[in-house]
Amino acid sequence: MASDHYFSAEPSSQMVVKTIPVTLAGRALELQTAGGVFSPGGLDIGTGVLLGSVPPPPPGGNLLDLGCGWGPIALSLALESPRATVWAVDVNERALDLTRRNAELLGLANVTAVRPEDVPAGIAFRTIWSNPPIRVGKNELHGMLSTWLPRIAEASDGWLVVARNLGSDSLQRWIEAEHGELLRVQRAATSKGFRVLRVRRRGASTGAIPVIGSTAASD
Repeated sequence: MASDHYFSAEPSSQMVVKTIPVTLAGRALELQTAGGVFSPGGLDIGTGVLLGSVPPPPPGGNLLDLGCGWGPIALSLALESPRATVWAVDVNERALDLTRRNAELLGLANVTAVRPEDVPAGIAFRTIWSNPPIRVGKNELHGMLSTWLPRIAEASDGWLVVARNLGSDSLQRWIEAEHGELLRVQRAATSKGFRVLRVRRRGASTGAIPVIGSTAASD
């Protein structure tokens, strides 16, 4: 339906599950998607850029996929860090259901897919990987990032992928202006019209972290 958005809490369209081929963490997989969630046809370009640009996630601790959709980022984190606890967060109940289904298909017991309010308040994250919902609107997006980015653990990193034509550079400036005392933001990669932003919680020196693949080239 026209009123159905991937950031709807309860999509009104009928849930029709389909299986798609996808490669995550170097593995060829078959996972489930459905309409009413973000990128139901497969791995979107931005998420692909993010997954190809970040260093390996921490091996343990709490890791966050903010805006999980059907789960490609959360599943990648869980596959690469089986001893970590991966929080897959979304407001869309259908997205959470699909993420849980896909985690079960892969035998991943370390994925917890929940609404934002169900994440315990005291948890700090050793990394956040996110393709944030830019189209939800600037006020909502800023509120979401102001809630979650300060929860990056000290001297740890978050990684955001944002399309250039949807305001990646202005978002970087906003994070620096709003949270500059706590967070440092750097452009880590540019590819296929997307920027990957590295958001580091201050507390130790912010040295260079190698970017995997060839996406660091400017466009």
